[in-house]
Amino acid sequence: MEVLVVVSIIGMLMSLLLPAVQAAREAVRRAECQNNLHQLSLAVDGFHASQNRFPPGRFGGPYGVGPKSTAWSWQAEVLAFLERGDLFRAGQVGDAPLNKSLATNMGLKITLCPDGASLADGPRTDAGNFDGVPVGRSTYKAVSGANWGKDFSLDGNPTIPTQWPNKGTNGSYDGLDDADGPMFRSDYKTRRGKDYIRDGTSNTLLLGEDVPDANVWLSWPYANNAYGTCAIPPNVFRFAPNNWANTWSFRSRHPHGLNFALADGSVRWIDEAIELKVYRALATIDGQELIGDDAWR
Repeated sequence: MEVLVVVSIIGMLMSLLLPAVQAAREAVRRAECQNNLHQLSLAVDGFHASQNRFPPGRFGGPYGVGPKSTAWSWQAEVLAFLERGDLFRAGQVGDAPLNKSLATNMGLKITLCPDGASLADGPRTDAGNFDGVPVGRSTYKAVSGANWGKDFSLDGNPTIPTQWPNKGTNGSYDGLDDADGPMFRSDYKTRRGKDYIRDGTSNTLLLGEDVPDANVWLSWPYANNAYGTCAIPPNVFRFAPNNWANTWSFRSRHPHGLNFALADGSVRWIDEAIELKVYRALATIDGQELIGDDAWR
């Protein structure tokens, strides 16, 4: 009888301890993710200090067809500011086609949230438009703003409907090439920097996170899909990973929310239940919206 009592007590203690252990482990993973975003934001800031602008939408040649493209991402462009100038040089970043570079399939721990991916996963071979070419994973991307098309039709393909159309503070729905946020796909045509952020750098989201297994476009080298929109609510997982019009968003495997780096270099937690109007306002650079402290929960 005493043995049974002891066993039952141990069982009760374990049931109480297990959630605490899981919560502690999640806190560590979340903190590591926040540190990654902080380091990436510092790298972006270092680039900005040297060039007086954010890293442009593409680095190198023009956008091309998949792995033959020489359009490298902002993450590739700031490698030197992440103390990975060796990889930048050896991979001929900005010059070599993605499928010919020694850097393309490399895993970078700083680009991986531990809740979303790990170096042990290796390069992904299912990346959209890459024809099976191995490419390094990333769980982070830049914030393009909060304007998003009513629908998209590319290269004669059928229109792709978007579930969250939003006319931007700049009067455009085109969050791909005429976005109202700090960094976007075609901002290489401009010199967008902090002087554009009239809403204040401490009120403007710059970098966020996503989940590779829910988005086939996520990788650190490729420029074309290195961005996301806050027109779509956070942590929406109900669409297929290749439905880019509805997965060009920010998500995480953290419980109940996700991390963002702001344009001032700070990292904040966004609750997934944030009011969509407030979430969108945080992503714009010149919307003149009023942001209360309750946005950070």
